[in-house]
Amino acid sequence: MSVYADVVRYRELFGSLFRRDLRAKYRGSFVGLAWSLLHPLVLMAVYLLVFSVLWRVAEVGSDDYWLFLLCGLPPWVFFATAVQASSRSLLENANLIRKVRFPRQLIPLSVVGTNLVSFAVMLAVVVALSLVALDDTGATVWLAFPLGALFACIVAGVALALASLNALYRDVEHLLQALLLPWFFLTPVLYSLDQLPGVDDHPELEFLLHWVNFLTPPIEALRAVLFFGEAPSAGDALYTAVAAAVSLAVGALVFSRSDDRIAVEV
Repeated sequence: MSVYADVVRYRELFGSLFRRDLRAKYRGSFVGLAWSLLHPLVLMAVYLLVFSVLWRVAEVGSDDYWLFLLCGLPPWVFFATAVQASSRSLLENANLIRKVRFPRQLIPLSVVGTNLVSFAVMLAVVVALSLVALDDTGATVWLAFPLGALFACIVAGVALALASLNALYRDVEHLLQALLLPWFFLTPVLYSLDQLPGVDDHPELEFLLHWVNFLTPPIEALRAVLFFGEAPSAGDALYTAVAAAVSLAVGALVFSRSDDRIAVEV
């Protein structure tokens, strides 16, 4: 995995790209880098207002639906924002890529890193709320951090693959934008899979939503430890670990096969 080993080998360059992306994200704003903390909190509040107050989704058998919703939001928001931003990153840094020879995978991975800051903030907030609002999550809530780390690996691999492909085929970015909205509703962020009315009549749809959508098992695993106070199912935990390894491998493979053409195509 030399593609990812370069992050350590060129850690000073990676740190410079990370800081540059973080500063550029909030350049010219009055609050500045504090938005990296405020933005995810505001975003979570908006989702909570819309889906838990204004538009009441099914209560999934609990009076704490607001927390149920918040448990699924951090991974989805992290995935959506990171892959969107990273898919454009190589094109947006075309001048740098043409002028200097360096490990180009650092660019999309640094974008994932900047979005990882927001994910960490959101996850920490949900962990705190879970400990305060629920009595039976104290023993399991800490599992959210290794699960979050595995999910970050999934996002990093997907982001690297999409950034590489988008540098060669510009349609990738537009296809991703078109897919994200339906993907959100096909991912159990607003609802629980076992509470959907149609799954009894169409078990194949539940299988597709759960096991074909690679975002579902990590979200279900996080919700198990943060909301239900129980260890994630063996299937969800194993799937998340395997998906992290496969995603990193696929991302490295796609980048390695595209690397020689990226400087020409951008």
